Amino acid sequence: MLTKYGTENIIAMLAGGVLLLTIGFLISKNWISVIFWILGGLLILFTLWFFRDPNRKIPKEALEDNSLIVCPADGKVVEIVEEPENVYLKQDSKRISIFLSPLDVHVNRIPASGKIEYFEYIPGKYLVAYHPKSSIKNEQTHIGLRNEHGQIFFKQIVGIVARRLAWDIKTGDSVNVGDRFGMMKFGSRMDVALPKNSEIFIKNGQTVVAGETILAKLKQ
Repeated sequence: MLTKYGTENIIAMLAGGVLLLTIGFLISKNWISVIFWILGGLLILFTLWFFRDPNRKIPKEALEDNSLIVCPADGKVVEIVEEPENVYLKQDSKRISIFLSPLDVHVNRIPASGKIEYFEYIPGKYLVAYHPKSSIKNEQTHIGLRNEHGQIFFKQIVGIVARRLAWDIKTGDSVNVGDRFGMMKFGSRMDVALPKNSEIFIKNGQTVVAGETILAKLKQ
């Protein structure tokens, strides 16, 4: 299944791939035709791979316990730090940063059931997504979620390649754990900030899966 968040990109990129294949068929010189066939085929395959949107099995325990936080993005954990979070939590926090390569699934999922209390889109720069300053300076969305167990703050952050964020949530929405809510196109980063007393279950360097990997547990 392909994601709805990339429809315009999918159409444009598939059209480009078909055009390259067509040019290859129209050119009489065999070695030049092969180059166009390869380029067109690679573009089509990359489009189908990058914009894939596989179904995920949400852990039963996360469906039954709203204090459990599931990963909102596929990728690799590149940083787990303690720092003040002054936008939404307004307290000391534990921040988990997840880096997505262009080969990861880029569809994002809600980390816990609750209500969206805060949403803001922030234009910015395009530093490499794993750069420490990208969490502050890059184009991003800020999302604050609350349920009966506490607050969660998470950010979609673009990278040096990605120049587009997509989302379909807003302040006031009630959401369920594991729901799709948006996409970060091409290489990007997801930050999750939790209250400092939260119990973290993952470690630095670990590969995580959106909607399936349990990141942490909120503690009131």
